[in-house]
Amino acid sequence: MKPIRIGVFGAGRGCDIAHNFKALGCEIVALCDFREDRLQHALNRLGGEIAAYRDFDSFIEHGFDAIILANYFHEHAPYAIRCMEKGIHIFSECISNGTMAEGVELIRAAEKYPDVVYFMAENYPQMLFNKEMQRVVKTGTLGKILYAEGEYNHPGDPWDIGFKKTYNYFEGHWRNYLPRTYYITHSLGPVMRATGATPKVVTAFAAYAPDYSDIPSASHSADRAAIITTQNDDGSIFRVTGCASFGGHHNAYRICGTEGQIENVRGFGAKMMLRYNGWNKPADMEEVNFYDAQWHDDDEELIKKSGHGGSDFLTARMFLDCIREGKQPEHPFHVHAAVAMSSVAILAHRSMLEGGKPYEIPDYHDEAWRVKYENDRLSPMPGTNGEAPTLPACSHPDYAPTEKQLELYREVLSK
Repeated sequence: MKPIRIGVFGAGRGCDIAHNFKALGCEIVALCDFREDRLQHALNRLGGEIAAYRDFDSFIEHGFDAIILANYFHEHAPYAIRCMEKGIHIFSECISNGTMAEGVELIRAAEKYPDVVYFMAENYPQMLFNKEMQRVVKTGTLGKILYAEGEYNHPGDPWDIGFKKTYNYFEGHWRNYLPRTYYITHSLGPVMRATGATPKVVTAFAAYAPDYSDIPSASHSADRAAIITTQNDDGSIFRVTGCASFGGHHNAYRICGTEGQIENVRGFGAKMMLRYNGWNKPADMEEVNFYDAQWHDDDEELIKKSGHGGSDFLTARMFLDCIREGKQPEHPFHVHAAVAMSSVAILAHRSMLEGGKPYEIPDYHDEAWRVKYENDRLSPMPGTNGEAPTLPACSHPDYAPTEKQLELYREVLSK
C-alpha cells in the first residue's frame, strides 16, 4: 500500500502535527508558510525531501492526498473548500469557520464533494482522562446524561516574551483580537464526544478584569473567561469556558447522569473520580471510586511520545482510518458537528455582547438556516487584507490596550 502523501499548510503547529503522521507511515511531501524562518525550521525538523512554498496557490498544485490545515485559527474554511474542489482530504485544526457565512459555504461544499474526508482536528477528546469518561458513559452506569462541564483554563505570563515573538508576532495577529468564546473546541469537543449531544441554544456571560499595568500587550479583550451554557438536542445542558484565564492552569471535565457522575481531578493528570449513590451503584463499584485511567491501546508507546498528552497521535490515526475506510468521521469530528462548534463560539460571543441573550445554533441540514446566515460575515478579527473588525472583541466594547502597553509590545517584538 502506498503511503498517504500529506501537505502541511502552516509550518508552526503544522510541523508538530506532521511528526505524528510520519510515525503513522505517511509521507510529508510539501510545506507552505508565508514566514521563511518558520518554513526553514520545519524543514530542518521534519527532514527528508520536502517541497517548500510561500503561497497557497502554488502549494495546492504540488500533489498530495491530504492536507493539514494549521494556518491562522479562524481562516480555515476558504482553504478547506479549495481542497475539497481538488479531492484533497482535510485535517482542519481548531474552529472550522471564522464566520457564520463560511460555515454555510463549508457545509455546501462538503455536500458537493462527499468523497472528500473532512476531519475536525480537535484533539482534547483523545486525552486519556476524556477517553476514560467516554468509556464509562458507554457502559450506561451513569444513566441518562443530564449535564456536562468542560473547562479549558490556560493563563499566560504577560512577560513571556518568547510566546509573544513566536505566537503573537504582530499587532494585527488574531490572538490580539480573540474573544474568550472563540477558542472553544478544547472545552466543548470532549463533552460532545462523551455524550453524543449537539448544542441547540447558547447563552454566555463574560468575566471582565482589565489589567492596566505596564505590560507588553496589544490585546483588545480584557475578558478573563466566558461562561457558556448550551441546551442540547438530547435535553442535556453543557457549561463550558472556551479558553479561560483564571486561577491555575487546568483542563477539567465532568459528566453527570441520573445515576452517577465522572470527572478528572483537577491538577492530578489522569486521576479519575467516579461516583454513584449507594442505592443504585453497580455491584462491583464503590460509591466513590478514585483511580488512574489507562490507555489499553496497542500504540501506547507512540501515544506517550506524542504531543498534548498523546492526543495528537490518536487524532491523526483517526483521520487516516477515515481515509483508508472511505468514511466520514464520527461525532463531533464531522463537518456538521465542526460547524456547530464554531457556531457556538461565534454566537456565544454575540450573546456575551448582548447581556446573555440566547441564540439558536443553526442546523445546517436545513436550507432555511443556511439562507439566514449565508451573508453573515460579522467578525471580531481583522480581515485577511487588514480590514477592520466588524464586532468588538471584548464584552466592554470600548476596551483597548494602553499606549504604554502597545509601546512595550512593539519594543519586545523589535528585539
